[in-house]
Amino acid sequence: MKLKITIITITFLFITFLGNINAQSVTFKKSTAFLPQFQKSDAKKIIWGYLNVPETWGVNDGKTIKIAVTILKKSSNIKDSNAVVFLQGGPGASGIENIWSWLEHPLRKNNDIVLFDVRGTGYSQPRLSEDLGKKFLEILAKNQSEEEDEKQKTNATMSCKQDLINRGINIDAYNSLAVAKDLHALKSALNYKSWNVYGVSYGTYMAQVYANNYAGDIKSLLLDSAIYDISTYYVDNTANYMNSLYKVFKICKSKKIYDEQYPNLEKIYYKVIADLEKNPLTVSVDKSLISSGKFTYNAEDFKVAIQQALYNKQLVEIIPLLIYQFHERKGESLGNLVSAFSNLLGMDYGVYYCMSCNETLPNNDFSKYQQNASQFKGLNGGISFYKSDFKVCDAWNSNRAEATKKHYNLSNLSSATYPVLVFSGEFDPITPLVNGKKVAERFDKAYCIEAKTYGHVPSFTKIGYEVAEKFIDDPKQRIDIDVFNKSKKIKLVTGVIINKGVSKIGKSISELDPIFLFPLVIALGLMLGFIFMYLVKLIKNRYTTVQDKIVRICVTITSIVGLVLFGCLLMAIIKVSEQNFFVLAFGLPESFNYVFLLVFVFFVFLILTLLYYILTIKKTNERSVIFSVIFSNILLATYLLYWGII
Repeated sequence: MKLKITIITITFLFITFLGNINAQSVTFKKSTAFLPQFQKSDAKKIIWGYLNVPETWGVNDGKTIKIAVTILKKSSNIKDSNAVVFLQGGPGASGIENIWSWLEHPLRKNNDIVLFDVRGTGYSQPRLSEDLGKKFLEILAKNQSEEEDEKQKTNATMSCKQDLINRGINIDAYNSLAVAKDLHALKSALNYKSWNVYGVSYGTYMAQVYANNYAGDIKSLLLDSAIYDISTYYVDNTANYMNSLYKVFKICKSKKIYDEQYPNLEKIYYKVIADLEKNPLTVSVDKSLISSGKFTYNAEDFKVAIQQALYNKQLVEIIPLLIYQFHERKGESLGNLVSAFSNLLGMDYGVYYCMSCNETLPNNDFSKYQQNASQFKGLNGGISFYKSDFKVCDAWNSNRAEATKKHYNLSNLSSATYPVLVFSGEFDPITPLVNGKKVAERFDKAYCIEAKTYGHVPSFTKIGYEVAEKFIDDPKQRIDIDVFNKSKKIKLVTGVIINKGVSKIGKSISELDPIFLFPLVIALGLMLGFIFMYLVKLIKNRYTTVQDKIVRICVTITSIVGLVLFGCLLMAIIKVSEQNFFVLAFGLPESFNYVFLLVFVFFVFLILTLLYYILTIKKTNERSVIFSVIFSNILLATYLLYWGII
């Protein structure tokens, strides 16, 4: 009897075990390309697909989610199954949208590049929230108090949370440990024995949680702009920002040319904050970004704009110009900054708050945040864009039955045997150099590289590409930790002619909209054809009347000036974009002032030519031909006026 009971019990347990396996089964299925630009891509070179995993690991409720995956196959013919898996930050940013940085990355030569969208983000299914960031932008655009911004942001987030609950989504299942389990399952599903893990920003925290729990999966670990202690991620936010900004102030004082153009920069910075608190600045923006077509900069918007500028080296170089544009209240150029806010808020904020309110904010002490921010009197309480997350997460975690304070143990990292490389940017305002050094010390053997002159995620630079390739392809070789010392020094932008039209022209050119640009191309072609045809006839003296000669000379000169103007404008935009793309948001350097002189000359000649044509129209031969060329010049002038170049 006992034997029978034992057999039945074992059988029951075995069936239950099999049920657990089936309930937690993982599959990878190929799909069509997620991005339309890759619909015709070679299936042998780029693989698209979904990893099906449980929404809640360890719970057999039958609910599964899809993790979007893109695999860029190695370009070489080596047979080794080397792979680099990339963890994007945020949390909530898409890894697959970063594909453009990987298509020609040197690491792709000898490694498959595995990009994926963390559960709930990008092309993964379900996507938690596509529009919360857009709502935040609309809130920032309003002329209202910090308290009202915070209240509306909290309400929008709580509405998002309720929507997730109504959709049956387990908001506790979106965290770094769940991502680590997804990665472990993905590695097995793709048949990699081990792989190189490459995390950036918040992705470095997820990467450390993954490496701590699945050390056998890791061939090497590369962490760029690393998080060391999740409990100080918000607490030290203000000091990290200001310490980076002080470096810019110091550079501005170091050279006479900078100090003369931007005198007392630090003082002006605090003055702008005080001024915008009393008198916010409203600027016009594209209605595709803000439905009202207006964005009001208050002191908090200014602070976060400067903080975000510290992320990028080229933006660091325009910070003094940016501060002075606010100081001088130059709304024409500052309207172009709103698109940067839009990009900042483009990630999935449903995932952002699931993770932040589960594992980040509950571990950060608000009183310590306030104490840290109080060191900087002129800031008046730090940056509310980040400070408001404390209140948002308090609301998010209210009335929740389970404790949400997750603090993952990373103690296993100290015994890691795989090689580790850490990048830290000199001007990084969110994960400063000290973070990178401490993270490197967490491992037995790790390199920490200070990326001189760069901000956030410096491994995605020319020097960073080279270092990452050498490290991952041959991790045993010695790494030059001073490699960024050879990078070009920060060169602050000076002497810019402010013109709001330059950025619009640059945008039109970069978008290459054929419908918008086709009339302009035809007009320029007619102008060029007329110049060649009528210069020959004028030289051969084929026109007998004075009126014919004069009108054709005027049209020819106007067309030549117009073509030269457009060519010089394009050349200036291309040249400036190669040096520092962000300067175009304000105008052109003074070295290109001849472009604006050509604009004036062109309009003068066009007006005179048109008037002369009207006055002598009855005595002019081939009037329709002449008019078509004049009309082409008028069309060029219309484009210039539309862009706002004059």
